[in-house]
Amino acid sequence: MMDEMTAPKGAASPQFRDYVDTKHGPILYMEDVSVSFDGFKALNHLSLYIDAGELRCLIGPNGAGKTTLMDVITGKTRPDTGEVFFGQTIDLLKMDEPAIAQAGICRKFQKPSVFDALTVFENLELALKTDKRTWPTLFSKLNGAQRDRIQEVMLLIGLVGLKNQLAGILSHGQKQWLEIGMLLMQEPKVMLVDEPIAGMTHQEVERTAELLLSLQGKHSIVVVEHDMEFVRSIARKVTVLHEGSVLTEGTMDEVQNDTRVIQVYLGG
Repeated sequence: MMDEMTAPKGAASPQFRDYVDTKHGPILYMEDVSVSFDGFKALNHLSLYIDAGELRCLIGPNGAGKTTLMDVITGKTRPDTGEVFFGQTIDLLKMDEPAIAQAGICRKFQKPSVFDALTVFENLELALKTDKRTWPTLFSKLNGAQRDRIQEVMLLIGLVGLKNQLAGILSHGQKQWLEIGMLLMQEPKVMLVDEPIAGMTHQEVERTAELLLSLQGKHSIVVVEHDMEFVRSIARKVTVLHEGSVLTEGTMDEVQNDTRVIQVYLGG
């Protein structure tokens, strides 16, 4: 059991993320987590540990528990049993969804969620980590540092030349990158990314791999993906889920050669 600091009630303060302690262990810690829905165990005594700056891929057949795992981390679903900590001291099970997001854990769903009627620049501006109350938002103006940050993120996601383009007419891949950029504007410590390359062209897949690889070290990234070639291109460590538990972990070669994985997932 970890020593627990006082967790925030409701929304986290802007300073709360500064307390994330990763000096003596993983940035994300799930221990013996179980979740049941009408008698079905979506997670079954699952334990998972993600290190600071790590890029981890999660794979597994449909129903393995991948979505439920992310729901637990982000506060959408409360587990029946187990512990979920952010760093060594922050108990995520005592926080709500907005507080978890403000503390530095952000999630990207499979379908991109951008504001089609706004430009690339305006989408990133809207995602800035600022006071979102109505009055400050109406009368706020970007300062130099904020403009520089937006420019930096546009360069990173490869959309600087499209800053004035409406998001609604971007390609599918460009929308995915824009949404990743919107997450980056919130300065996350942990990014949960669900099937980022679904529907992408080959070139977009390659660019997405480059983007995610460029983010490791600065952020901890958990990627859920079914495309094994894509997983191979980005992952040093792969976790395989099956029936709500961790079946095995290792490199892509180790995972693909594991007879249990071949039986339950890879069709051998």
